[in-house]
Amino acid sequence: VGDRSRQNRKQRLSPRGRCFPGNRILRALHARIVQFKIREEKKKEEEEGKDCLPPLKLGVDFVVRTKKGVPSQGRSFFFFWERPNRFDLSRKSDLPTGGEMEANGMSLGSSLRHERRWRSHARSSSSSFGSSRSLIVMAFFSCLASLYIAGRLWQDAENRMLLVSILQKSSDQVPKVLSVEDKLENLGCKDLARRIVEVEMDLTLARSQGYLMNKLGNGSSSPRKYLAVIGIFTGFGSRLSRKRIRNSWLPKGDALRELTEKGVIIRFVIGRSANRGDSLDRSIDDESRQTKDFLILEGHEEVQEELPKKAKFFFSSAVEMWDADFYVKLDENVNVDLDGLIGILQSHRGQDGAYVGCMKSGPVVSEEGKPWYEPNWWKFGDGKLYFRHASGSLYFLSKNLARYININSASLQTYAHEDISVSSWIMGLTATFVDDTHLCCSSSSKEKICSLT
Repeated sequence: VGDRSRQNRKQRLSPRGRCFPGNRILRALHARIVQFKIREEKKKEEEEGKDCLPPLKLGVDFVVRTKKGVPSQGRSFFFFWERPNRFDLSRKSDLPTGGEMEANGMSLGSSLRHERRWRSHARSSSSSFGSSRSLIVMAFFSCLASLYIAGRLWQDAENRMLLVSILQKSSDQVPKVLSVEDKLENLGCKDLARRIVEVEMDLTLARSQGYLMNKLGNGSSSPRKYLAVIGIFTGFGSRLSRKRIRNSWLPKGDALRELTEKGVIIRFVIGRSANRGDSLDRSIDDESRQTKDFLILEGHEEVQEELPKKAKFFFSSAVEMWDADFYVKLDENVNVDLDGLIGILQSHRGQDGAYVGCMKSGPVVSEEGKPWYEPNWWKFGDGKLYFRHASGSLYFLSKNLARYININSASLQTYAHEDISVSSWIMGLTATFVDDTHLCCSSSSKEKICSLT
């Protein structure tokens, strides 16, 4: 019994027991279903006039029996078309019969071929519908993009037109450019400038007639005649240089007073700070009270760039304070043989219009930003060379030249360098340019009376 049951189980599980195409019942059922399907298709075409089949779904449950008539396990076989709720295959009356299939002249193979054609037609129609839909969407978005771009271009054109109109209106309403003369006239400064010029002319006339002589200075003025006034140009940060000079060749205290009695006045020349009354000014005032060897230029601001103006203030102030034959300008970095300098001054005594120094010339620096740049370089010709002038370390002028500077100080042109400026003031006068090698402090000559520290 056990062997027979195992044999029956193997037979049920064998491929022959599951061979559906060989089963006559299966073929009959399939043929009836296909025939019924074709009949329904024709009915639907007649009703709706369409070329494709409507959705239809069929399903069949059946039991497969073995050769010996023993029923096998329950199995199901389904055929699917998409058409719900039209008929129910559970009722035998709805299934097509074999006679109906034969009456319609349809076989199983032809029905399958018809089914494949129908499915391919459905797929092609669905794909064509999807492609057409994507084309419509793309056309819609391209239309939107073109409308957006056209709107932006139109807006930009309107903005440009608006800006052009605004610029035209603003250009029409530009105020007139006023010159300096117009501004001065509107501010009422032209009358003031005219008055200043008139006052300068009166001051020049008064100086030329000697009315301002010996009117400056704090009790130091005197009608006495001096040989020379020596001005040592110094600055606020040169306290050590002044101390070195006092300890070397410059007399101090009683010796300085004795030198003054002999007709030689020596003073350190300095201006005032940009901030009047600050610590720099107070320091100079304290040193001046102790040493009594300063000439403070109250109207001059002590900066390196204003050195030409400092020379102008020195000669003007010295002429007004002391009546001397010569006025000497000296740098603080020069050591001087004082007796030798006094001897040279005495040798030129009685000579009018004397401009004595170590004469030289040099190139004009026209490149802005370089040391010794000359803003008025174009005035010195294509050769770009300064005219002959005395070296700024040590030179002196006679009384009439110093007085000319004092009288015309308001109208004298200054240049980048102090020695060039002084020479330019004297260039147009009847003056004697004396080149004295004894005053060449930077030379190697043994006869010189000065040297650079």
